[in-house]
Amino acid sequence: MMAKRKAFRSAAGAAKPAADSSRLDHASGKSWQARIGGGRDALAEQFVESLSFDQRLARHDVAGSIAHATMLAKMKLISKDELEQIKTGLNKILADIEAGTFRFDICQEDIHMAIEAALIANIGDAGKKLHTGRSRNDQVALDVRLWCLEAIDVLTAKIAELQRSLVSLAREQGSAPMPAYTHLQRAQPITIGHELLAYVEMLQRDKDRLADCRRRTAVSSLGGGAAAGSTLPLDRQYTASLLNLPAITDNSLDSVSDRDFVAELVFCLSLVGVHLSRWAEQWILYSSTEFNFIRIADEYTTGSSMMPQKRNPDMLELTRGKAAGILGSLVSLLTMLKGQPLAYNRDMQEDKRWLFSAYDTAEACLAMAARIVAHTQFNAEVISGRLDEGFLDATVMAEYLVRKGVPFRTAHHVVGRLVSLCETRKLQALRELPLDLMQQQCSVFGADVFEVLGAAKAIHAYQTHGAGGVRQLHLQLAKWDRLLPD
Repeated sequence: MMAKRKAFRSAAGAAKPAADSSRLDHASGKSWQARIGGGRDALAEQFVESLSFDQRLARHDVAGSIAHATMLAKMKLISKDELEQIKTGLNKILADIEAGTFRFDICQEDIHMAIEAALIANIGDAGKKLHTGRSRNDQVALDVRLWCLEAIDVLTAKIAELQRSLVSLAREQGSAPMPAYTHLQRAQPITIGHELLAYVEMLQRDKDRLADCRRRTAVSSLGGGAAAGSTLPLDRQYTASLLNLPAITDNSLDSVSDRDFVAELVFCLSLVGVHLSRWAEQWILYSSTEFNFIRIADEYTTGSSMMPQKRNPDMLELTRGKAAGILGSLVSLLTMLKGQPLAYNRDMQEDKRWLFSAYDTAEACLAMAARIVAHTQFNAEVISGRLDEGFLDATVMAEYLVRKGVPFRTAHHVVGRLVSLCETRKLQALRELPLDLMQQQCSVFGADVFEVLGAAKAIHAYQTHGAGGVRQLHLQLAKWDRLLPD
């Protein structure tokens, strides 16, 4: 699996196209040159090329081409010997690309034509038969689908790695109390682990969305041709089965123009970015002197060029900032798609820029987040020393009155007056109020109220499923141990 991921990533750093004599046609290397003519303009060639960024589709293009050729041989459209020549030639080209020894020619425009030109140069007429019954339109749609499927698998593994880091930290330090916030104001006491597992839940939804996106992506477009299919007897289902794709598209126009799966994947990545940005913002606050809730390892902070005392959470800030790029990719992609008439249009070439950018950013941020979490500690003693600030147990006191038969709205009003009384008397906690003063506000108060007051006591008193207490934390940790095996 690691080798597969390395290959998946390595094409991103492929070299810029360079001049070479391996061309589809001696005149120019373009598949359509017989119709347009032989004129060349360097600026135009630079403007239309995608070879500089779609090289990372090489492995998927070869896989799709081998499956297509195998189907052609099955249908007697090429011979078995021609199939073997094509397979051998394609595998040799892919090996050269992955070794960095293949030289690209920008006039070939994209990875599909670059590979086909090299194949024809190497094996002759057999290579010219590969494109039988196929257009670049359905070819690129398939390549991008195959790339997205692998991207989804890599991302799912990265998310699980981050989840395990969060669960591990929750297990180590999670039983200690901390404040939960609403409106960035102290609200109720929870366990540290409860907050950590909130991010695990978000990330699980990200994985679920990716799995759902995968189902709609795993569809073969080969056979859609340029727009209307083919008059040749192509076995589309057989080709799909060779690629482990469980379904084929049902409409040739939609086959070549559908990029919903790309938009859906980038949307999934956008939510990953949003979740990571929210987490980063929270921990940026927590690492400040004012909060001092966490300490991030030095490796994931930077200093100041002028102020020698600084420990800046730059990795978290960059995570927050990079999320904007993922969102920008989604907006760009949707904006491009919304003006597209049927069927394929050259605008669609640009989808890969935004797809690859969103993927690269999300993958890097997930990896960095897992590393940061694994090297961060909560300052539990510091947090505990300030738990009385903000009257976190006010709701606990109100619910104490409810158990005594007091209507909740009445109890809410009573406790509100008691909080105000604490502030007037410069008291830090409700438990510092004398019992007789409590009873002046509501006669049902008894000495047992002190058994529930205090944040540290509250986290042991929560009853509901999914609450922020110690008992619920242990149940949730057991759940994640089952769902996230090492």
